[in-house]
Amino acid sequence: MRILLIGQDGQVGQELLKTLAPIGERVGVGRSQLDLTQPDQIQQVITEVAPHLIVNAAAYTAVDKAEAEPEVAHAINAAATRKIAELAQQAGAPLIHISTDYVFDGGKNTPYTETDATHPLSVYGQSKLAGEAAVQQVAEQSSDFRYAILRTAWVYGVCGKGNFVKTMLRLGAERPEVRVVADQVGTPTWAAEIARAIATLATQWIDPTPNGDVNSSDLSGIYHFTNSGVTSWYDFAVAIFEEAEALGIPLKLKQVTPITTAEYPTPAQRPAYSVLANQKIQQVLKVPAPQWRQSLRQMLTELYSTTYESNYSLRR
Repeated sequence: MRILLIGQDGQVGQELLKTLAPIGERVGVGRSQLDLTQPDQIQQVITEVAPHLIVNAAAYTAVDKAEAEPEVAHAINAAATRKIAELAQQAGAPLIHISTDYVFDGGKNTPYTETDATHPLSVYGQSKLAGEAAVQQVAEQSSDFRYAILRTAWVYGVCGKGNFVKTMLRLGAERPEVRVVADQVGTPTWAAEIARAIATLATQWIDPTPNGDVNSSDLSGIYHFTNSGVTSWYDFAVAIFEEAEALGIPLKLKQVTPITTAEYPTPAQRPAYSVLANQKIQQVLKVPAPQWRQSLRQMLTELYSTTYESNYSLRR
């Protein structure tokens, strides 16, 4: 069983290299091996690998930069996704594609389900929604094409260059006060949990109906997956610093100050409320969704042991 992982260098991609290992032979490609703005390269990679399953964890994720680079965002998040889906269908390989909560406008005050109307506020959200539509259009044209679109939110992890947790740790080590938006609400989600959810779905397609209660032909569609619970960016930041202090991660921080979205303007508009409902994936795949603070604690413990403790000998 050969699995092609596109986007192996990202924070979810690096976790997927671990969770997909027991399932089959992994062939991972990152930016240095595959330029997603070049359709010919996509075709060459998929033809050479001849995968039995494709996981697309790659994306243009620079939300604010996308406002100035809409063509690039759509080339990677929409056009490349369509090409990947078409080639997956031709190869007879199921496709698992990662999407985002930013396809919603945040106008609700209850968790978004997979069937709720989409209305992205940003170029990034629009490009990701176009990618979703491309996958579904390929599926509509071929009854035997199996796919899963996995929407997630507020992703952070030990791997990868930039995420909210790492940014807060850096700022907390540099300054006595950090100002964080308090009127945007969602669910922080550890990349490792997303990778575990994808591995569970992959297992169903590769080794269907192990218990006789899941039909792999019925798995295609959109799923939401995040950690459980609800918080704001401000409360998330407070939790990061509390957990970091308990681990002995060095901080200069004395105060976290809540601010409004209006006080921190950005080129791209974010949804004020983007909590995703997890019921469908839990019912269909029995995928657990640990509480977000529990996962944060686990992630920081791993980060501490691999980065702070080993490099700086900071254990108290």
